Amino acid sequence: MKTYLVGGAVRDELLGRPIKERDYVVVGSTIAEMNKLGYQQVGSDFPVFLHPVSKDEHALARTERKSGQGYTGFICDFGPQTTLEEDLLRRDLTVNAIAKDTDGTLIDPFGGQQDITNRVLRHVSAAFSEDPLRVLRVARFAARYQDYGFTIADETWQLMKRMVIEGELQTLTKERIWLEIEKTLDDRGFGHFLSTIATLGALANVAPYIPKWNNSIHEQYQAALTQFKGDKTQDQLAQFCLALHFSGTSIAQLADAKSLKVPNIYIESTKELILNLPKIEKKNKKSDDWLEILQNLDAWRRPEKLTRFCYICSKVSDNLQALCDKLRLNFLATSNIDVQQIIHEGYQGKEIQAQLKQRRLKAIQN
Repeated sequence: MKTYLVGGAVRDELLGRPIKERDYVVVGSTIAEMNKLGYQQVGSDFPVFLHPVSKDEHALARTERKSGQGYTGFICDFGPQTTLEEDLLRRDLTVNAIAKDTDGTLIDPFGGQQDITNRVLRHVSAAFSEDPLRVLRVARFAARYQDYGFTIADETWQLMKRMVIEGELQTLTKERIWLEIEKTLDDRGFGHFLSTIATLGALANVAPYIPKWNNSIHEQYQAALTQFKGDKTQDQLAQFCLALHFSGTSIAQLADAKSLKVPNIYIESTKELILNLPKIEKKNKKSDDWLEILQNLDAWRRPEKLTRFCYICSKVSDNLQALCDKLRLNFLATSNIDVQQIIHEGYQGKEIQAQLKQRRLKAIQN
């Protein structure tokens, strides 16, 4: 039984990047032996185990055979006879097909180290085309390592284009597509990801709620990203909303996002941005305009929506940040107006809402 560090941990170590997680491949072992050694089995499609102490993932070396459509249509074979090289052969990119022995020796049968040196993302074998998810993965890696100068090898690019033309991406589930988008948002690489997907002609398959993505939009988007220094979760949300804003997504197009498994908070936040951004950018706003924005955001019952909207707007421009500061002041000025007090004063029915609006407008004017 031999254990090797594989995949992203080896790649990132060679690049001098922080290692987020460590995955291992185990050669020459069986399920029974792994269980006997105290590893906890978690995989159902193929044997993946958690180390009894570190909880790092350990998978038995395996090979894959295509058995159907899509990224799930594979039969996995594994056993003590499966070699490390056979396991590495099934991986997507050469930079992900490097293993590290316990003594530090690198096993690199497909030239991954050279491709790291040359900053090239290249597929390992023709089996790449059997898994359409790999098109999205390569786009995500190209975005993640943009600052390192990585490019996609021409032969890999041509293979990806053919997969798109042949409709392979249509077999991907909506949940799996969103998971890849979520990962690239986590890397702050959504704009570069979209550029690759759009150039491949796959935008309609991956994010049909984004009508277009070109160099001009990308430059605007990347300029906005320079302002991102806040909470990671908020930044993921803001990245998504701004991408749709700069690409000109309409409310009607946004309605399609829900069926594509985009989380509600992303849809809701983008809708608020589309509806209210023109209102807050309006010249010579009056009290009615400020009040309308606060009403649209349901700010008094859900102040977190106001905070969210202002955070996203602040990433568009400094001018919008100043306008949002004023919006917050108007909210604070109106937040102490009590509906129960209005009722206590004897107002009834529609009079209550009329009084509430009148008092909020007066507070904003003051």
